[in-house]
Amino acid sequence: MNGYGYLRAQRALAILLMLVSAALLRAQPTNGPWQSPLRMAWSSDGRTFSAPTMFQDSSGVPSAVLWKGDTLVCAFQWFRAPRTAPTWDRVAVKFSYDAGLTWTEPTPIVIQGMPLQYQRPFDPTLAVVGDTLRLYFSSSDGMPSGGLSDIVNTYSAISTDGVTYTFEPGARYDVVDRPIIDPAVVYFRGQWHYAAPRGAPQEGAHHAVSADGLLFTPQPPYPSDGQHNWTGNYCLVDDSTLRFYGSGPRLWYAPSSDAASWQPYVDIGLQGGDPTVVRVRDDRWLIIYVGPRQTTSVDTTWIDNITIGPNPTSSSVSIRGLQDDDVVTAFSMLGTPVDASLHDAAAGTYVIVVQRGDARFATRVVKLRNM
Repeated sequence: MNGYGYLRAQRALAILLMLVSAALLRAQPTNGPWQSPLRMAWSSDGRTFSAPTMFQDSSGVPSAVLWKGDTLVCAFQWFRAPRTAPTWDRVAVKFSYDAGLTWTEPTPIVIQGMPLQYQRPFDPTLAVVGDTLRLYFSSSDGMPSGGLSDIVNTYSAISTDGVTYTFEPGARYDVVDRPIIDPAVVYFRGQWHYAAPRGAPQEGAHHAVSADGLLFTPQPPYPSDGQHNWTGNYCLVDDSTLRFYGSGPRLWYAPSSDAASWQPYVDIGLQGGDPTVVRVRDDRWLIIYVGPRQTTSVDTTWIDNITIGPNPTSSSVSIRGLQDDDVVTAFSMLGTPVDASLHDAAAGTYVIVVQRGDARFATRVVKLRNM
């Protein structure tokens, strides 16, 4: 190739990258986690809940616990605007001292002693350890390719005030050939139990146990199906009963007496994701969950009848609700185009965009390792 041809190719490449970047900038704000609020609702039995109200805008992945008898603490991923702010995509906490009637403003947490090369914490889960709080979270020793790979594991940190934590070295749970995200942890019947989704909903969840909450031993996984995703949290009902609240087309729970085998799923009638439930007292249950996204733009029309799943996936995704003239594109977070089914895509995070005339749908999909 002569010099002129090389320059033309370079210009063409630059234009292509600009177009891809523009597509990503248009796609990401439409249906990213920063567009979803956390909602809260109340129940007398943990099954039938009141109409939900706002808990926190621009947030996700909540975990709430009752601490020191009368303090509610909720940790979550916070997307505080602007996107360049230090608090964008960081773990924050809110406190309630009146059984959930009112809450403090979000406070970003601080983790002392965490190695600088580790990926910033995400997917927080709280557990009460006496008068202290332990925060379990996803991270990695180094930044994984594509944002997610098998170096992502579960780590922990301990706190006496719920805001400042001390990093506890070593991974709490690690699987050598796949990433571990969205952990859930509870102390039940004399030992700690750990769960994390294994991939697509039908793959169920990892299950592990520990005597100290630090060193977990794998157990047989929790089974599941395509409608029940073990992305959520444990809820301690009493000394003999545990529930797991999870995600899917609708939120659900399953009860257990041993945290190993589970009774049939119970539909709780709410639509959303990643629920956390606390039994504040016998007849007062609080649920906090990721609600449907909120549209803040006034000059864009959104398509609301598209569903893409499973998410996360370890093989491919299907797109339902398409019309004949819809244009579907998919990109990696680096702007590389990929097939929209993600079947041959490497593990990582992708943006799938559906364009229907002037209307648009976009969502982020996590691709786990190929099965």
